Amino acid sequence: MSNPIIDQLNAAAEAAAAKLQAAAEAAELEKIRIEYLGTKGLLQALSKEIKTVPPEQRKETGMTFNTVSKAIQQQFDERSAALADTAAADHSGLDLSLPGRRPDTGRMHPVARVMEDCVAIFRRLGFIVAEGPEIETVFHNFDALNAPADHPSRDPSDTFYFDDGRLLRTQTSPVQVRTMLAHKPPVRIVSPGRCFRRDTPDATHSMSFHQIEGLYVDRKVSLGDLKSILLHFAREMFGSGANIRLRPHFFPFTEPSVEADFSCIMCGGKGCRVCKNSGWLEIAGAGMVNPAVFEAVGYDPEQVTGFAFGMGLERLAMLKYRINDIRYFYENDVRFLAQF
Repeated sequence: MSNPIIDQLNAAAEAAAAKLQAAAEAAELEKIRIEYLGTKGLLQALSKEIKTVPPEQRKETGMTFNTVSKAIQQQFDERSAALADTAAADHSGLDLSLPGRRPDTGRMHPVARVMEDCVAIFRRLGFIVAEGPEIETVFHNFDALNAPADHPSRDPSDTFYFDDGRLLRTQTSPVQVRTMLAHKPPVRIVSPGRCFRRDTPDATHSMSFHQIEGLYVDRKVSLGDLKSILLHFAREMFGSGANIRLRPHFFPFTEPSVEADFSCIMCGGKGCRVCKNSGWLEIAGAGMVNPAVFEAVGYDPEQVTGFAFGMGLERLAMLKYRINDIRYFYENDVRFLAQF
């Protein structure tokens, strides 16, 4: 009497042997093993059919099942060992037990990190990011910002000029001008970016640096609004214990103008070498937008008011990460950058 289960088992044994012998990779071997010996493989399915054969054939069927299972497993093991020996021969002289080497991963530059932190803080306060060109016109960089014709910042000893009269922007304030020229109030922006000035490089100055400036224009904007924004920023950036103070100052594009000091993060306002024992650190220039600036961009100073502020990102990074020389940011020393 024919036994279809035994016939299928013998056919499976022959097919598995041929596939295992032809396999050239460990992954291919494993796929064949699962196909025949896995929990959802062919032999497992055939084992469930043994109960359907006549009782007098079950013993022979079971013995054939065990024989085929062991044969396929043995052929799998032998082929696995052969492939391993071949791989070892191909890599003679290599110690495959050595741990792998982790690839070097890049890190965000500390100035870029602080820029992202600042933008995130101001975004939460409702500001949006505005950008502009680094090569600017005299109008956007000076004239529209109420800088007098004889202002020292216009001098070629302070500003990089091109032969066509354009210049490398000395601040990100031209972005504020471009935004106001393009949009009616209300305006609520921050403008982070690179600036350029003819400074002699030292521990606190660089010819190329970064600023983030803010502008808020609407009806009935006050100096109190400016102070609350700067206080919130200081506490978000340097901790809930930070405080600020505003000191009278002069900038052509704001009136009144102030210097914003933050309580020294090194000593908590008690006085130390960093803050020259004053307990305060000069962080930002700010003030109410000068009506002359509004007139230059077509805003009616009788209808709107606004404030502007600006601060150096390198200065913030130096304080946040306790760095005492701005030149470290631009020397590309991986030992320094790897700390961030």
